[in-house]
Amino acid sequence: MQITIITVGKLKEKYLKQGIAEYTKRLGAYCSIQEIEVPDEKAPEQLSEAEMAQVKKKEGERILAKIGPDVHVLALAIEGKQRTSEQFAKELDQLATYGKSKIAFVIGGSLGLAPEVMQRANNTISFSKMTFPHQLMKMILCEQIYRAYRINRNEPYHK
Repeated sequence: MQITIITVGKLKEKYLKQGIAEYTKRLGAYCSIQEIEVPDEKAPEQLSEAEMAQVKKKEGERILAKIGPDVHVLALAIEGKQRTSEQFAKELDQLATYGKSKIAFVIGGSLGLAPEVMQRANNTISFSKMTFPHQLMKMILCEQIYRAYRINRNEPYHK
């Protein structure tokens, strides 16, 4: 399986880079994993609704440019469907079983994802009703993908 994680903005925090690197290294035994960072749109702190929509639209265009037509897209969004780790593992296993060998997880910037990206998504995922920094969400996602592979192979890790 080929997994791509597309995020808005450059990851700067060293501790998050280290955590993500550890999980992507572990995932190398199970799948091909690629990280793509698209630039975030520079914007002032206070934005009107129209300005927010424009920022999300530009970021969305950058995201969509990185997604091929044969890719199964899972968008991370607070309004997405919540799953247990076991349900997530089963979903990844079923995607592989039914020929979805290219999967992209998309994490938006601080304003969220553009409607165009949400429309392109085959499904949505929410890890919590809480809001997390998108850089931290990337590390949590990597850990959950790793956990899913371990669950699917009945290997020790998941408790």
